[in-house]
Amino acid sequence: MAPLKLYSVSDSPPTLAVRLALKALDISYLLVNIDFTAGEHLTDDYANKNPQKEVPCIDDEGFLLSESIVILQYLADKYSKTDDLYPKEPVKRALVNHRLAFNLSTYYRYISEYVMAPIFFAYERTPQGLKKVNIGLSVLNMILERQGTKFAAADHVTIADFGLVSATLCLEAIGFGLDPFPLVSQWYSKFKKDFPELWAEVEPGMKEIQEFNKNPPDLSKLNHPLHPTKKQQI
Repeated sequence: MAPLKLYSVSDSPPTLAVRLALKALDISYLLVNIDFTAGEHLTDDYANKNPQKEVPCIDDEGFLLSESIVILQYLADKYSKTDDLYPKEPVKRALVNHRLAFNLSTYYRYISEYVMAPIFFAYERTPQGLKKVNIGLSVLNMILERQGTKFAAADHVTIADFGLVSATLCLEAIGFGLDPFPLVSQWYSKFKKDFPELWAEVEPGMKEIQEFNKNPPDLSKLNHPLHPTKKQQI
């Protein structure tokens, strides 16, 4: 049986979320690093694996799948021995699905626009961008307050936490304080404390973002179809 392959960029939060699931599920896999700075993800060869030309993407014995949320759901459905990570009971599953959708539509979207885009492309961190991040954090704080659980969708970790943690570590990488959002801060700290083996899987990615925030990579040779590089803008 061929090992599952994960096509990855080491500091990609969606990829880090998938790595958390792979670690939690104790799935052996082959990590295939994609050279983002060289535009390897934009090649025709990679497009044959993922027409969206993005990471992550998995190859599970010839079954190719992209979109981190769907990958998380697939891995939990196929490989989990219990339904703790992804409950089968409709209400419990709906809560997990909601958090996953919220992360995609709002939380990680706002964080990525504010943290990641200005590191890698010709965008600036703006007051409006900061406002969006604070809105996302406020909503998550309210969700945790209303839910009254230790983690994002339950009193135990689910795949919903993997996406949200991988988004939140971007904020840690730039020294963004969570004190105004005490329940978010408490949840994030608890995850790191209670699951050191999971945190160890993604902390190097956080530190990479931290370093890139200080010294952005040279993407001047990257001909991205959507995002202008800083040198291109000049």
